[in-house]
Amino acid sequence: MGLKGQAVVVGAAQYKPEKYATAPRMFHLEQVADLARQALDDAGMHLQDVDGLVVTGPQFHEAGMFVPAMVGEYLGIPLNFAEVIDLGGACSVGMVWRAAAAIELGLCNTVLCVIPARMAPLGSNDDHAAEVMKASRFGGHSTRFGAPEAEMDLPYGHMAQNTGYAMIAQRYAAVHGYDAAALARIAVDQRFNACSNPQAMFYQQPISIDDVLNSRMVAEPLRMLEIVMPVAGGSAVIVTRDDIARDCKHRGVRIIGCGEHVQSKSPTYARDMLSTPIGPASRKAFAMAGLQPSDMHMAQIYDCYTITVMLTLEDAGFCEKGQGMRFLREHDFTYKGNFPMNTHGGQLSFGQTGSAGGMTQVIEAVQQIQGRAGQRQLQRHDLAYVSGTGGVMSEQGALILQGV
Repeated sequence: MGLKGQAVVVGAAQYKPEKYATAPRMFHLEQVADLARQALDDAGMHLQDVDGLVVTGPQFHEAGMFVPAMVGEYLGIPLNFAEVIDLGGACSVGMVWRAAAAIELGLCNTVLCVIPARMAPLGSNDDHAAEVMKASRFGGHSTRFGAPEAEMDLPYGHMAQNTGYAMIAQRYAAVHGYDAAALARIAVDQRFNACSNPQAMFYQQPISIDDVLNSRMVAEPLRMLEIVMPVAGGSAVIVTRDDIARDCKHRGVRIIGCGEHVQSKSPTYARDMLSTPIGPASRKAFAMAGLQPSDMHMAQIYDCYTITVMLTLEDAGFCEKGQGMRFLREHDFTYKGNFPMNTHGGQLSFGQTGSAGGMTQVIEAVQQIQGRAGQRQLQRHDLAYVSGTGGVMSEQGALILQGV
């Protein structure tokens, strides 16, 4: 049971990440149309070829419901498959496997997966954005009456992503020990990769382990250079049938394995903060693909924090539980190294473009497999592991991708 590899990623597009203060302000529907055009051009396909759509629901300023119908109408295309996904940073991975499943089930032929930038257009009246901004003042996502975090978390100081991930890191330290310099290597090696990626926010801005360890403490033990910088950006990919993919511009990328697991909204309610959802999600993805972590040629791991990456390496099976720090010390994660990881710079150095942040990992895996990664191109690039993470290790997903 599972995916058979009959759905293929053939095109991709993403905006160069920008600081919110300087980013151009297009309405979300305009962004969707623009990203769709770019991704279809990249694939060598036309808008009329698209009959499936996956979008992120809370992302749109123009409407809070009936979003796929609105987008399809705006693009002028009828849809045989329409999906809204709300998994935070796991949206991108979730989009791709849902598109693949719909295609393999025969529901549709070609799916546009698209996430516009989260930024309010000038003159808009956006209730959702206003609510998020209000909740953000308290470090949460919702201050609505009855929301568990509003009643049980925020009043007691458990606020925002930084504190949640710091709590996980502190728990790891208590159980397995903590090596700050080893974790710093993730940020340093990914910055090395970003220095070879002209699209990255921190292009040609290298850092050292000392730079990371001397950066400002934000939420102990997490320092500033271990935490993503949110930026504006958007992205899209095109997934189609394998027979259609033969006529596209570039090498197709098969979706051969996937997994998803949702654990809790807050780590307060997780049974074990160190047993993350990426474990069951990855085991399912590898089993579906008939492969092992050691078979992968690259890992594109969601990296909102360095601790996220290390826990993913452990729970996905790249190293044993409790051996993450040792694994970090013993491997080179640059595109030149023995364990290429986040070869575009990851979100730590490419920039976290809101819910579209996870799509940068998908797109990097696709472009590496297609042999289109430029200076950072890997010699072995047929198999990729990709992860997505939403919330505070709350909802996670995994993909196994393979070149046609």
